[in-house]
Amino acid sequence: MNTKTIGIVILVIGLLMTLYTGFNYVTREKIVDLGSVEITADKEHSASWSPFIGLGIMVIGGVVFVMGKKK
Repeated sequence: MNTKTIGIVILVIGLLMTLYTGFNYVTREKIVDLGSVEITADKEHSASWSPFIGLGIMVIGGVVFVMGKKK
């Protein structure tokens, strides 16, 4: 993979991180385990970040793309 391609991939990742600033996911936790009786519960988690992180990654991708273009 050449440097320009890597720069474009980093740019796209940064764009996606700017547009989608987080996601939610669900895990299943075991609450009670009494032999054959098992009680579970779904627990929601969220992961979020600032859109400025995505902008920073886009800038890094742009720099990598421009540096690859000069060679």
